[in-house]
Amino acid sequence: MTYTAALRRLRGAQKTAKGVSLYSRLVNRPLGRILAAAAYRAGLGPNQVTLLSAAVSGTAIAAVALVRPSWPLAFGVWAGLVLGFALDSADGQLARLRGISSPAGEWLDHFVDCAKITALHGAVLISFHRFFELPAQGWLLVPLAFQLAAVLIFFGGLLTDKLKPKRAPGTGNAPAAPPSRVRAVALLPVDYGVLCALFLLLGSERAFRLGYAAFCAVYVLFCAAFSAKWFRELSALAAPAGAESASSAPRS
Repeated sequence: MTYTAALRRLRGAQKTAKGVSLYSRLVNRPLGRILAAAAYRAGLGPNQVTLLSAAVSGTAIAAVALVRPSWPLAFGVWAGLVLGFALDSADGQLARLRGISSPAGEWLDHFVDCAKITALHGAVLISFHRFFELPAQGWLLVPLAFQLAAVLIFFGGLLTDKLKPKRAPGTGNAPAAPPSRVRAVALLPVDYGVLCALFLLLGSERAFRLGYAAFCAVYVLFCAAFSAKWFRELSALAAPAGAESASSAPRS
C-alpha cells in the first residue's frame, strides 16, 4: 500500500470526535494520521510507535528538568512534546490500519501516557527548584497539585469509560448526534496539546510560572467537575432501589 493510499484509509477509519477537544480534533489527530501513514510505509508496528512517542516526549521532559530555561529551550521542549503527542495518536491509528489492535498494545499506550503526565509535572518541580527565583517556597507545591489533578483526570476518565456498559452489537441503531463544537472548545484548557503550548513561555520565568499556575487552577476545577459528573453517571447505573429492597427482603 502506498503512503497516499494509507493516508486515505486512515481518514476513513477515525474514532468518534465525541468528547475530544478542538486541538485534538483539528491538529493532533491529523498530525498523527500523517505519522501513522509514514510509520506504515516504514514497516513499524504500533508498539514501536508508542515507544518512539515515549522517547521523544521523555527527551523533552528531561530537558525541562536538566536545562536552564531559555527561549531556545522553550521552542525545543514545545516541539518535542507536540511530536510525542502526535505519535501517541499515530500508534492507535496505525493499529487500526494494520488490524492488529490488542489489549497489550492498549496497556502500553496508557502506561506511557500516565508516565508522561506524571513525569512532566515532576520535571517542572525540579526546574522550579533548580533554576527559578521563586517569590516563596510555596510555589513548589503548584506542580504537585497540578500533577495530582492531571493524573486524576486521566485515570478517572479511563476508569469511567471501562466501567460503563458497552452497547451490544446491533442495538442502538439511531444515528449518533454530531460532536458538539461548544464542548470541543470548552475542553481546550485540559487538552494535553494546549498544555504543550504553555512551554513556549519557558524563556520567561515569570510568564511561565504565572501561566503554569493558571493552568493548574483550571485543571483543579475541571478535576472537581469531572469527578462529580463521572460519579453521578456511574451511580445512575446502580440497581434500582426497588430491586435492591426486594433482594434484601426476608424470604418466607
